[in-house]
Amino acid sequence: MKKLMKSAALIAATTLFTVSFSACNKNPQNGGEEAKKETKDAIIKQYLDHTLYPTYTNLAAKTDNLVDDLESLKANMTQDNLDKTCASFLDARHWWEMSEAFLFGAASDFGIDPHIDSWPLDETEFNRLMNNPEMLEDLEGEDGAVVARERLGNALLGFHGLEYVLFREGQARPVSEINNDMMIYAVAVAGDLRNSCFQLEVSWNANAPQAHKDLMEELEFNTSLANGNTYGENMTLAGEAGSTYATRTQALQAILDGCIDISDEVGTSKIGKCHTGEDVTYVESPYSQKSIKDFTDNITSIQNAYMGGIEGQRDGDLSVHNFVKDINAELDTKVVNAINNAIEKIQNMKAPFVLFYMDASAGEAMEACQQLSNILDEAKDALNEQ
Repeated sequence: MKKLMKSAALIAATTLFTVSFSACNKNPQNGGEEAKKETKDAIIKQYLDHTLYPTYTNLAAKTDNLVDDLESLKANMTQDNLDKTCASFLDARHWWEMSEAFLFGAASDFGIDPHIDSWPLDETEFNRLMNNPEMLEDLEGEDGAVVARERLGNALLGFHGLEYVLFREGQARPVSEINNDMMIYAVAVAGDLRNSCFQLEVSWNANAPQAHKDLMEELEFNTSLANGNTYGENMTLAGEAGSTYATRTQALQAILDGCIDISDEVGTSKIGKCHTGEDVTYVESPYSQKSIKDFTDNITSIQNAYMGGIEGQRDGDLSVHNFVKDINAELDTKVVNAINNAIEKIQNMKAPFVLFYMDASAGEAMEACQQLSNILDEAKDALNEQ
């Protein structure tokens, strides 16, 4: 009730303070060092609450749905159920690719990225597994996901193992081509994939669902830094005692480093290895033929990280984009244009990539990604004095 009894003068003063604080937040040059700290803290909070956390929350939910759909498919092998499962797979895949601008932290420290997203699938080992009844029996057991994690290598795990079972030539496979042994494998691998995505969510977000935290504890998965903080708490504490980021600027630069890394990977590895002939087998998502969608989502993850949130949750005022803009508006414009150009060039690639990786359009997309990496690196350097 006390809040309802504030005087008009107090309310007016509070409003004035709020406007002033917001103005400081929007311009790192205003108000001195304390205002800069407040601005950086607000950007970090926006990044975590509206880019990273919701992306991992969606990823965790979609992989959980995928397990359910695969179990239903195994119990009732119909084409409708297979089509539904393929849609669930693509939903989960979308949110994973949308997370690749922040593969720093838990994804790299705990080896989650290579564990769930290595390619190409080792088809020789897959065929050997299909002829190993003892291993299949273990995979079908109650702890099948744990067996998959501990006894199958990365080349048989994660998204691309599931993709191999579910898709051919860009379409859901005819259900008649998928046997029970393949489904035993798929359910176990999907369980391990879900567990790894829960690990990402819990490792970053202290407010992740308790059920997900409980599963991580039961499986004895590491979900924190050595000091017990989550990765989100660690970034929130940037510049303070207990954080691995000595300054708030380092935290902002880490956001850009994540963007640089994935832009470089898309250009030089995901597209470049095939296009240049370095390794023509290095095609991501060849069975679903969603390579170009994967690449687009990767650059969109950069856009989300830089611009201040995922679609529907974006606040440009509380973004690295706005911070760079206030330092060097021309540089920020170059970054924004480079992001848009990379997305456009990737979407204009001749599809499917698995058949047309030598096309000139792939080279244009490579070049656009390299330009994006370079301009993001300039933006990172511009933060050094802030």
